[in-house]
Amino acid sequence: MDPARANRLQNLPVTSWFHLDRIKKYSWIIFRALLIVGLSFVILYPILLKVSIAFKDKADIYDPTVVFIPRNFTLDNFQYVMDAMNYVEVLIHSFVLSGGTMILTTIACALAGYGFARFAFKGRNLLFGLVILTILVPPQTLMVPIYLLYRDFDLLGLIRLFNGGEGVNLIGSYWPFVISSITGMGLKAGLFIFIFRQFFKGFPKEIEEAAHVDGAGVFKTFFRVMLPNAVPAIITVMLFAFVWQWNDIFFTTMFLDNAKVMSMQLQTVGATIAYQISTSAGGGVGGVDPFYVSMLVNTSVLLGILPLLIMYAFVQRHFVESVERTGIVG
Repeated sequence: MDPARANRLQNLPVTSWFHLDRIKKYSWIIFRALLIVGLSFVILYPILLKVSIAFKDKADIYDPTVVFIPRNFTLDNFQYVMDAMNYVEVLIHSFVLSGGTMILTTIACALAGYGFARFAFKGRNLLFGLVILTILVPPQTLMVPIYLLYRDFDLLGLIRLFNGGEGVNLIGSYWPFVISSITGMGLKAGLFIFIFRQFFKGFPKEIEEAAHVDGAGVFKTFFRVMLPNAVPAIITVMLFAFVWQWNDIFFTTMFLDNAKVMSMQLQTVGATIAYQISTSAGGGVGGVDPFYVSMLVNTSVLLGILPLLIMYAFVQRHFVESVERTGIVG
């Protein structure tokens, strides 16, 4: 800084310094508020737009005065989409699949993460490196061997031994998801093992040693001492596992045929709605209003993410605290 300017600043009265500090303080507050509002709008805009479209009447599509707030509020879009998607049945199947894989994946990854964090054995670093590799390798590169594995599934030769020399075709059932989750090879399982490993690695060894002194074995120590204290990591993994399975298209399409789960239904809901409208109108598909179909598809997407939004609304505080304590951010 120029010495002359520095001297002028030093000679300013105390009140002038006070005003300068207040200006800096409030300028930073305003800048931070504008930044947060801007980022929030960018993130929430697609959801707000879908909510607005879902409650619009068909006549509002062609009304130039209607932008965000519908002129004619209606719930007919929800009723039509729920009937077209068999929403209740699809919702139940999706919760069963996502919830089942979430529980099995959490248990398997917690055990694997505890083993990597607390036990020293030959090849531990190599095996953990392979776990990290599963995070980096795109699942598309493993599509063929994974599909062949479950199309002709065999367990150490035992199935072929008792099944006339043939494996069992598990494609089209939930068994590939169950087996992958139990063995710690489910969707994003490598990341979940890493989260548990980092959490257990920072856990005080004295508590674990005290359990061993009291006569607790490895599994008893894990389930009675380590796991109750790993609630932040458990919440993080469970939510991630549920949401990623709910939104999964790749493995769901590969393992299941015409499965009534949310992710697959949302892929075909546009064609289903267009076909139903053309059939009810007695005309061809070419006579279907594409803007009306797009409005119904937006409504179906909103119904698809609605369970996730409701779930997050109830657990957001625990989820944010869990992410911070597991060390994912920062």
